[in-house]
Amino acid sequence: MPKYYEDKEDDGRACAGLREDFKACLLQHDCVAKDGKKPSECLKEGHCKGLHVAFFECKRSMVSTSAV
Repeated sequence: MPKYYEDKEDDGRACAGLREDFKACLLQHDCVAKDGKKPSECLKEGHCKGLHVAFFECKRSMVSTSAV
């Protein structure tokens, strides 16, 4: 579930709430914060997988299937 913050600027991009939560999850995860690894490395290790999938599905839902 996306977190909503007061006094936050509306970024206007698709799936902005999930994007922010996904980014925060990766940057605050011990893999990045304590181990000093890159977020992309931690993603490959499977960290924040639920938010990664949810963000992907949200972005995918924005693509129109009628354009294919």
